[in-house]
Amino acid sequence: MTHRPIEEPLRPVRPHPVDTVGWHRPPEPDQVDPAVLSALLHRHGWQRRGGATGRYGRWTPPGPGGGGTSLLVPENRAFPDSDDLLGEALVALSRSGTPSAREVLVSLAVPSDEIRWWRDVPTGPAGTTPWTVEEQLRTCARQTLLAAALATRARAGYYGARHRRPAAAMLENVLVGFPAGGRSLTAFVPVGSGRPLAVRLHQALYAAREAIDYRRATGGMDAFDGAVEAGVSRELTEALIGLVRGTEGARIAVEWAPAAAVPDGCAAGAEAVEFSPGDLPVLREAGARYLREEPSVSVRITGAVVRMRRSGPRGEGTVRLRVLAGAEIPHVRLTLDEEAYRIAGHAHLVGLPVRVHGRLESRGGFRKLTGVSGVVPVQVDEAERDRLMKSLQENLDFFEEACGGD
Repeated sequence: MTHRPIEEPLRPVRPHPVDTVGWHRPPEPDQVDPAVLSALLHRHGWQRRGGATGRYGRWTPPGPGGGGTSLLVPENRAFPDSDDLLGEALVALSRSGTPSAREVLVSLAVPSDEIRWWRDVPTGPAGTTPWTVEEQLRTCARQTLLAAALATRARAGYYGARHRRPAAAMLENVLVGFPAGGRSLTAFVPVGSGRPLAVRLHQALYAAREAIDYRRATGGMDAFDGAVEAGVSRELTEALIGLVRGTEGARIAVEWAPAAAVPDGCAAGAEAVEFSPGDLPVLREAGARYLREEPSVSVRITGAVVRMRRSGPRGEGTVRLRVLAGAEIPHVRLTLDEEAYRIAGHAHLVGLPVRVHGRLESRGGFRKLTGVSGVVPVQVDEAERDRLMKSLQENLDFFEEACGGD
């Protein structure tokens, strides 16, 4: 059984809410903390250009041509016109064509930690870039987030197929902004559901940077062993390789939501973590090391038989199980002797899962069980049994595979 290469493009992160749900109304003024709005404006490049000290600040957008637009943002709610000023500022942001204005509104509507990626890519005529550059940035950004989500489930140098489903589910509420010509991208990770992901990525990036520096300074790879506890894995090294490859360098920054406290053990206002093409050999070496040294795991798996195959009417055969319990993987493949193969076939025909003991092999991505023993049917409730029987009826090719040739 083959599995998807790690370089293959993954399902895109959810697009910006402005485009998916037509979200265009700013938050109500009484729902906005003036200090949070000011902090977000500063984060997104707006400049404070005066204003009545202690009462309000005048902010202009980043970039050339921003001098003609300004927002009056109260410093607090101590004055009667604070809500009016806030309302006018929020309406002005919602009508602005500046990308940073929409990002500020998203962070106000959904308090989020912001993760930013920058890639220093060569440009073409008039600053253009190939369309594949933007696609690569989105793919690498999602791989980075997925690696961090995996590390919130368990610590491992290589995950393979393990924990993929719950890790991918953590990304469902992540919002993504528009890439700036394939050179930068921002993801908004809601504090309520995604703070552990942002914390793990923050710690893993710094641990990876320190391990690379240690390897380049001393020649030793020991730091990568300790970095696993911080969330560094083969999945993260592969994401960083993809991010840096074909560029002059790349950076990733995690910025905490100003509406929430800075997480324990994390620095406020930490600088972006930088990676360069010179880091690529070390990242490749670390990834190969993680893949080679991650041990197999002893497990007891309960699963529904979804596929059976053997070369003749007798002898051993290969079975594929949809895992119900015992391992954080969706499917597993195992080879059974004639008696165990017969038990698995009978269990499937009557709509029962089986329980097996064995070792989940790291080679191949933790998709294969070896040393299998103790194959027995498992009783389930009627609802689950009916569902398994329905699955059998929908897969008529099962009979050909269970009873005959290739």
